[in-house]
Amino acid sequence: MATFEFTVIASGLDPQADDFEARFYDGRCGDATVSYQNSHTILDFEREAQSITEAIVSAVADATAAGAIVERVEPDPLVSLSDMAARSGMSRAAMTNYYKGHRQEGFPAPKARVTTASPLWDWADVAEWLFRHGRISKEEALAAGVVSATNELLECGVEALPAMLEERARQVEMALA
Repeated sequence: MATFEFTVIASGLDPQADDFEARFYDGRCGDATVSYQNSHTILDFEREAQSITEAIVSAVADATAAGAIVERVEPDPLVSLSDMAARSGMSRAAMTNYYKGHRQEGFPAPKARVTTASPLWDWADVAEWLFRHGRISKEEALAAGVVSATNELLECGVEALPAMLEERARQVEMALA
């Protein structure tokens, strides 16, 4: 088994309730640190599982069983050049060279712009590209794809998250093959 670190962002519970933290710790979320910030319950997991998919599916199920409404899983899917550098262990200058096509072609296009000078990329797209160019491990790229797929499914209000996420994880893994 491996240990996977990720954060579940949820709502729907009163942080002032006497049993707020106990609901999570008594409900199989003992491997998470629970906090409340900006009207959201933050569950920082260090979950042991066979795969990142199993870890996330079980954490979402456990948080839901505790009464929370799971909104998303992090790390945040939108990343800056600095975020990419930190996640990949490379320098920001190296990421800039990839982005500008100075080192290799085909770097993913930004998905959003905070300002004209501050583009943001989808981490799953960047992670796949970095994996294909030997810069990060397959496991790191797979984790990025699974987090992205989880958030897409959560946005759609999918009830059958485990089965659908397992299928999406297989698709991500096949894309990385």
